[in-house]
Amino acid sequence: MKTVLNEQQLAITIKRLSHQILENHVDLADTVLIGLQPRGIFVSDKVVAEVKELLPGGNVPYGKLDITFYRDDVRKSLHLANHTDIPFSIENKNVVLIDDVLYTGRTIRAALDALLDFGRPAKVELCVLIDRRFSRQLPIQPDYVGKAIDSIISQKVKVFWKERDGKQEVALLEN
Repeated sequence: MKTVLNEQQLAITIKRLSHQILENHVDLADTVLIGLQPRGIFVSDKVVAEVKELLPGGNVPYGKLDITFYRDDVRKSLHLANHTDIPFSIENKNVVLIDDVLYTGRTIRAALDALLDFGRPAKVELCVLIDRRFSRQLPIQPDYVGKAIDSIISQKVKVFWKERDGKQEVALLEN
């Protein structure tokens, strides 16, 4: 196991991503943040908390999107659905999708399909903690990247969170 981001680096990376989102969406008046279930929620919760700190008293529209049944591999195995919670309209809004690891791009393609059930956004941007650059199967690129890494197919990126795993770091694992 090789550590890609330790706890301190992970915290700094989340702060930077939050600042970058606010650079492009100053007051979030026409912007909504949406975390992808299940693993993207951990990073999106932290980004949203940081954004709220940077905009005290400001409205930060935040939703959670389950893409389980929009995936093109859902028939291969039994999947348990997560909870979708988008308590606002995304019609003509700037949507920032937040996920932990961008790998093949299939999760994001499914998220784009699922998003259309909630309206037609003006623009969709992608914020990821880790970008596995050379493993894309679809032409999807992130707008905000915590860290880009080069990895081979036999490696797996694992994001550990204190709330779930008892430690906070990003690691590269050998299969």
